[in-house]
Order: sequence, then structure tokens, then C-alpha cells
Amino acid sequence: MGYNDRGGNSRGGGGGFRSNDGPREMHKAICSDCKQETEVPFKPSGDRPVYCRECFQNHRPKRY
Repeated sequence: MGYNDRGGNSRGGGGGFRSNDGPREMHKAICSDCKQETEVPFKPSGDRPVYCRECFQNHRPKRY
């Protein structure tokens, strides 16, 4: 049920394309909550808060 002609699951919208060419480029940042240094897979622009892995879990919307 729900499989496309390529053998993958056609349900759910993954969104973008990301190849698996190796490790992602990580950028250093300071967590907006705990002020610890962390690394994130995007270049922080400075206009939005950046959270470490632990603090990010506290800011995710609740799943029902």
C-alpha cells in the first residue's frame, strides 16, 4: 500500500532532495537557551534563535 514505481513509499512529503554524498557541513553556533556552543547543519543568519539538540526538543511543537 502506498508504494510508487521506484519501490519507495509514496506517502508523506519529504520535501527537499538531499543526496548522501558524505557528512554534512556543520557550523558552530551558541544555543539561544543554554548558551553552550553547538554545531548545526546550516549557517546561522543571526535573525532567528539557534538551539542545541537538547534545547531544540523543548521548542518542538507537541505531536498528538
